[in-house]
Amino acid sequence: MTLTTHALAQPDLTPRRDLAWSGVNSQTQPDQPRSGQAQLSQAPPDQIDVCIVDDHPLYRIGLAWCLSEEPGVRVGVMAGSVEEFLAWRRTAGQVVLLDLDLPGTAGPAAVVAVTAAGHRVLVISAGPELVRPAMSAGARGYLTKDTEPTVVAQAVRAVAAGGRYVAPHLAAALFDGDGTTGLVGGAGLTRREKEVLARVAGGDRDRDIADALRINLSTVRSHLDRIRDKTNCRRRSELTRYAISLGLSVS
Repeated sequence: MTLTTHALAQPDLTPRRDLAWSGVNSQTQPDQPRSGQAQLSQAPPDQIDVCIVDDHPLYRIGLAWCLSEEPGVRVGVMAGSVEEFLAWRRTAGQVVLLDLDLPGTAGPAAVVAVTAAGHRVLVISAGPELVRPAMSAGARGYLTKDTEPTVVAQAVRAVAAGGRYVAPHLAAALFDGDGTTGLVGGAGLTRREKEVLARVAGGDRDRDIADALRINLSTVRSHLDRIRDKTNCRRRSELTRYAISLGLSVS
């Protein structure tokens, strides 16, 4: 049947030997590519180089398949975690399709880590819950996984061109009740939480923060617990990167 034949047709991935088929060949380590993958070619100026970070191999491969059919779009590294992707040390400026529910670095912290490496992040997540935190962390766009392939391609082109793209049904989540964007809020952090976060980024210990802000040590730790819950940044190094992405600093 014609439909079946089309479904089984293999995408033309021959030029894309730099694909990190994570989960398909678990013996290949991201920081030690196979001989055929060691030289990662650069996309021509008129091509959009796309990478995919998602811990579900079937979704990664399906997304790569769809994008490989788009003129001028080349799929590069595919990885199951932020750490695996960053190990490839790709040239800055890639459009990275990033899931947020990942092993290791996840949530807004994943956005911070990838953007810190100089890449443009287009989030493709299971749900809309983290749209504001993700955009605050530096994402250039946000889609959910039920998005049509043509819309994904449209979003990729918008982000590659330096713009932003948020699925229309998610756009309302980016605005507060007064109609102004809430992106500057940094995952909904309060003023005090941002003060604590800024001091973490400045290298202060919990006791130093308590002394500087004239609050109890237990209060500092309560603030840090709430910050971690809101940002999904667990380590102090992740909190520091997140603070930097928001432009927070100690006055």
